[in-house]
Amino acid sequence: MTTPPVTAHDFFEAQSGLLKLKWIAGETGKNRLLEPTTAKYPGMALVGHLNFVHPNRIQVIGEAEIAYLSRLDKKEYEEAIRNLFTCEKTSAVIVANGGNIAPDLIAAADRTSLGLFSSSLPSPVVIDHLQYYLTRALAPRITVHGVYMEVMGMGVLITGESGIGKSELALELLSRNHRLIADDAVEFVRVGPDVIVGQCPTLLSDYLEVRGLGILDVRLMFGETAVRHKKKLHLIVRLETIQRQKMSKINRLESKQMTRAILGVEIPEVALFVGPGRNLAVLVETAIRAYILRMWGFDPLDDFIKRHQEHMNNAGSAHPSRRDALAGEALRKARSKVD
Repeated sequence: MTTPPVTAHDFFEAQSGLLKLKWIAGETGKNRLLEPTTAKYPGMALVGHLNFVHPNRIQVIGEAEIAYLSRLDKKEYEEAIRNLFTCEKTSAVIVANGGNIAPDLIAAADRTSLGLFSSSLPSPVVIDHLQYYLTRALAPRITVHGVYMEVMGMGVLITGESGIGKSELALELLSRNHRLIADDAVEFVRVGPDVIVGQCPTLLSDYLEVRGLGILDVRLMFGETAVRHKKKLHLIVRLETIQRQKMSKINRLESKQMTRAILGVEIPEVALFVGPGRNLAVLVETAIRAYILRMWGFDPLDDFIKRHQEHMNNAGSAHPSRRDALAGEALRKARSKVD
């Protein structure tokens, strides 16, 4: 698991258009990290209004903060500016609301090599956008070997040992109007406490490698709608070879739902066995349908067991002669209605 480094320059390039940012001073601090890779709690206190007690990585100065600074006497004002620009936790300062930037702020930014930006947007809007951007830009991520597909609107990771047929299965699913996200290397990002999003590395986008056919351009072969860049992960399908000893130990009722942890989130997992005559594409679609039913609260195994338990209870509670008498009376009532 890694957390990608994001510098002040990366942040400016990504958000300058959306937030109408201008780089006013402190350009020599463009390589300052918004979140150190060694941070104990990544993502905490990244952005917020000016705070001297618990400094944010990006300190946003709005109208209220400008008014607060203006009420300080000269000595307190100078101390506040010095604390703001020399704080080790601060990586950038944004003056929002299109306010005038005091020369003291510009001089302090250049002197300490700390990026000073301005935005014409209100400070709450700036903070909302930055929280959304930084949550994703600095989210923990991991790269997993497999094929990632969107099947029936659900993100499905197909895994298995090399050469087992993952790409061939992906090709069959594409022919059934499902969509490819990534082949071979899938990057997963945890964007929420229990939300994992899988995406394709830029260099591999649109391509599928199939043994015997080489590299295929899925977008050109199947059309624009056959590929997408990212999707939330819902289910993992693990392909395994059929072995007699292993097959004898399989729980055919699948009474226990298997899961696999990715970035600390438990993802449902099913195992499909590769063998002659087995249509894996249909099995993957069926696994997705079963997953959707479970999300809706339907458990076929539970219903199956309850039905058989009720049948056994009814059979055990009635004496054979009594059951015959009840059946005969029911038949006579039915005949009388017909007559």
